[in-house]
Amino acid sequence: LGTGEQSMTIRLRNILGAVAILTGATGASANDLVTTITNNYGTPGGLIDMPTAEMAPDAQLSTTVSYFDGFSKTTLSFQVAPWLTGSFRYAGTRDLTPQFDTFYDRSFDLRFRLFEETDYSPAIAVGLQDFLGTGVLGGEYVVATKSVGTRLRLTAGLGWGRFGSNNSIGGFGTRAPFNFAGVGTGGDVSISNWFKGDIGLFGGFSYEVSDKLSFALEYSSDSYETERRAGIFEQSTAINASLTYRIAQDASVRAFILHGEEIGVNFTIGINPRGMPVPGGLEAAPLPVAVRDPDAARDLGWADQPAARAQVAKSLDETLALDEIDLIRLRLEGRAAYVGIQNETYDRTSQALGRTVRAMTRALPASVEDFHVTLYTKGIPASTVSFSRTDIERLEHKASDEALAAATFRDSLRFGNLPEPLPGKFPRYGWSIYPFTRISLFDPDEPLRFDVALRVQGQAELGRGWMARAATSVKLFGNLDQSNRFSNSRIPRVRSDAARYAQSDAPRVDWLTLSKYQRLAPDYYGRITLGYLEQMYAGVSTEVLWRPVDSRIAIGAELNYVRPRDFDGDFGLRDSNTLSGTIPDFNGHASVYYDFGGGYHAQVDAGRYLAGDWGVTIGFDREFANGWKVGAFATKTDVSAQDFGEGSFDKGIRITAPISWLFGKPTQQAPTAVIRPLTRDGGARVNVTGRLYETIRNSHERDTVASWGKFWR
Repeated sequence: LGTGEQSMTIRLRNILGAVAILTGATGASANDLVTTITNNYGTPGGLIDMPTAEMAPDAQLSTTVSYFDGFSKTTLSFQVAPWLTGSFRYAGTRDLTPQFDTFYDRSFDLRFRLFEETDYSPAIAVGLQDFLGTGVLGGEYVVATKSVGTRLRLTAGLGWGRFGSNNSIGGFGTRAPFNFAGVGTGGDVSISNWFKGDIGLFGGFSYEVSDKLSFALEYSSDSYETERRAGIFEQSTAINASLTYRIAQDASVRAFILHGEEIGVNFTIGINPRGMPVPGGLEAAPLPVAVRDPDAARDLGWADQPAARAQVAKSLDETLALDEIDLIRLRLEGRAAYVGIQNETYDRTSQALGRTVRAMTRALPASVEDFHVTLYTKGIPASTVSFSRTDIERLEHKASDEALAAATFRDSLRFGNLPEPLPGKFPRYGWSIYPFTRISLFDPDEPLRFDVALRVQGQAELGRGWMARAATSVKLFGNLDQSNRFSNSRIPRVRSDAARYAQSDAPRVDWLTLSKYQRLAPDYYGRITLGYLEQMYAGVSTEVLWRPVDSRIAIGAELNYVRPRDFDGDFGLRDSNTLSGTIPDFNGHASVYYDFGGGYHAQVDAGRYLAGDWGVTIGFDREFANGWKVGAFATKTDVSAQDFGEGSFDKGIRITAPISWLFGKPTQQAPTAVIRPLTRDGGARVNVTGRLYETIRNSHERDTVASWGKFWR
């Protein structure tokens, strides 16, 4: 380092250590520095505009709405890990630029905690604000926070970008200033600007007056330079103050004053997927395990009597039906039972498995010692789990992990001995009717549009892996048809014409498909689906997947032949030619899935997308034993940022919220919301229901074990 850089490094170290020195002199003790309060940017922390090193409780998912005259921010934040926070923000600023009455901006943040707080040193975090977006809110920071007792928290930090525009104490390198002409398509990562330019000093404190009320005061290093140049913001002081009232553990409201000129409010509400609104669930209690008489275990007389065997099968079928578990296959031997079940009730396979072995102890003859349960999904065997009946009798009132130690998981084809189909089980039919919403977000003319519709759907399971599905819907009310922002895409319009599918109020076919699932070999699965695959495309989708039953990794390949559907949602197909190019008939991907453990999962897809572009999608999700999933994804293809248009490349957030978590009743319904900053044509994929990895993984060892605490429930 040069002399100037050495001096700046020393100053940085001294400033970050100042909080520790101050609080050490007061005899402060370490605190976990966890908070459910968020600042005006929607990130965890007790200050107003400035960041802190505080974190939300692990897995906390919060939404913050902040407003003062002409400025609004709505932020979704997720505590990805105890040391990592991710945020997505949608901000609107009135009269910021002559091109728009309100300038709407989408941005992403990350905050990493580098060091936890100790008795004598603060927690230290580094953050990237608006690192993925236009950059109008862009800034980086290094911040330290120290608790003093249980109610006072002190913060000091250094900021760049917005956080370096006031009270500069020096700088590193050159930072390109923000200007609207340089925004371009936005949505890209400007690494060259990170931690460069003027460095601002900020700090403040938050104090809990009571368990409900807290007060904060900060010195801001954000001069609102862009907003002041536009003449929409004034600054008479760098001091901000706020008063926050905690409505509930995960909800708070705040009033604040900024720079002596603006008064505003924000509201935060959150949930934590690790908790349960209904502890324990509302399902009926399972049947108790029936313990055998030791003398009865030697009686094999039933095995040679067809009527007795038929009665055993009937008894087991009826007992499992009490728990809404389908017995579809069965083979009985003198000392062993081979049972095939299909679980369409419990979202946790371990719970269905536990109730199955309980039922087996009650319905099977006492001589049957070995229980082999084959888990079927979409009519095909995925894995077989084996138990000793003696272990089941012995462990019912023990910890569930002891039952796990007694279980053996095997690929059903490697295990062999598959039970025979029971007569009269197929075909099986089901249907439902329910309201739902179609939502359009982030349209600059109207940030939120939606339709409420009514859908009737049905399915027929024909046996041996054959599945037929159909759904039709009709709009009840809404304003999606009022959108007039049709695509100006430079590549084939494969998704950006979505608004045209909302123009008709007539009933429409949402999907109509026939699928065949197949076990190809041990560890291998296959699928073929044909028909009207989704709202916009019809065709044929084929897939193969390799996934050993106990493996962290899975590898798959998918090939699709599709044609665009008519905009009115009937049975017609459109020509593949659009104003900006021809939609290719073929697309597909090779995929790698990896389970890191602890609920963290990654997926990488590489191949050809709907518009004919080639590239890679990377997704990362955190999943919870109760079925919640929160994740993010990004796709880069050979489509340039200019041709892709606003946003530069496809990216987004996905959240799966299981219905069972909310209502406490077992169900496999778990709707997924996908939030994209914009819907464009680059990096788009066809939506195929029932892809193999998600279909079979819940019946494999790693996913079943992840929720094993429900085995005895």
